[in-house]
Amino acid sequence: MRRKFTSHAIGAIALLTLGALPVSAADDSAIKEKASVCAGCHGENGISQTENIPSLAGQPDQFIQWQLVFFRAGSRKNDQMQPIAEEITNEDIRNFGAYFSQMTPAKAAHDNDPDLSKKGAQVAVGLRCASCHTDSFAGTKAVARLAGQREEYLVKALHDYKAGARVGGGVAAMADVAYHMSDEEITAVSHYLANFK
Repeated sequence: MRRKFTSHAIGAIALLTLGALPVSAADDSAIKEKASVCAGCHGENGISQTENIPSLAGQPDQFIQWQLVFFRAGSRKNDQMQPIAEEITNEDIRNFGAYFSQMTPAKAAHDNDPDLSKKGAQVAVGLRCASCHTDSFAGTKAVARLAGQREEYLVKALHDYKAGARVGGGVAAMADVAYHMSDEEITAVSHYLANFK
């Protein structure tokens, strides 16, 4: 398992270090056309309206690229994403990362449970979430944006990390963090992050 992950990680690093080439207007319209397939699940302008489907708008470029590589390699599993990711090229992956990272992220709605957000903030501080995801929870490089993400998706992602059903990058910090979280902590921090302004 570790050898398989390492080979996927090396391939992903090679892909990411190639860098994105400048995009012309013609290329831009081709990227938009390819990305329109994503809107069926991830929503118009990258903002999901579908339960348990994440918003992509404003996610860091490298984070999107890594996730697509993980899906394509089979180290991250999803019945809908796997067949799509298997068909995309390295250039597509770079283009999708750049395209979605430039979109305006979802705005947090009115917080209907500020007490739960307060508990979630305490969990986030205790787990040092900001040390990787930044103080604004906007993510950076290969680390996900959490602010404004769908709440139930954050709950699902944390449960997946906790159960070992999802791998992260690098030293698998998310699996280690989530493993020790209670259901109550997962619920609270997910609510806080989804409503973070």
